[in-house]
Amino acid sequence: GRPDHFDEMLARIRDIRASEKRFYQKVRDLFALSSDYDKTDKATQQFFATVQNVLLYAVTRKTAAELITARANPADPHFGLLAWKGGTVRKADILVAKNYLTEDEIDTLNRLVVIFLETAELRAKSRQETRMSFWKQNVDQIITANGFPLLTRAGAISHEHMQSTTSALYLDYDQRRKQQEALEADQQDEAELKALETKLKGRPKQ
Repeated sequence: GRPDHFDEMLARIRDIRASEKRFYQKVRDLFALSSDYDKTDKATQQFFATVQNVLLYAVTRKTAAELITARANPADPHFGLLAWKGGTVRKADILVAKNYLTEDEIDTLNRLVVIFLETAELRAKSRQETRMSFWKQNVDQIITANGFPLLTRAGAISHEHMQSTTSALYLDYDQRRKQQEALEADQQDEAELKALETKLKGRPKQ
């Protein structure tokens, strides 16, 4: 019956809370529990993208494009990134805003997501149905009620501008990195040759 629906909702919310997924994925999973959620709906997809930016702005006071533009640094060995896939920073990594976040910023984001989860859990406990309209009306309130700045403007930097400038910086970074790797390989070859020469010189003549 009806109570089972809410018990199931509680179990699902707790599963999301316990999962090892990143904060944005938890928000997406939480929205997906809404009774009228439709992942193919363009408005829903747009709303999720907006919420990502709202959360990011609350914590960093920058939109994704602004954050990447501010923190991308070709002079840094890791291009200013604090997280990336694999051993080498790739072009795909440099265009993801969360890769530039500090541990403290990630911690704050996770705590904000916990508030979303608590809100959903309390509603399920009190047998209140949660629709997408609830989140659309209350996301901003959750942000401001906890003392965070609310994103109310379009970013000063467009996504397209960020992509082109950051990609150009990456080309420069990647070229210098490859030159450095070649230099280090040459130095290693030289060191190995010298070691071999020394070894050969030290051998008694036959």
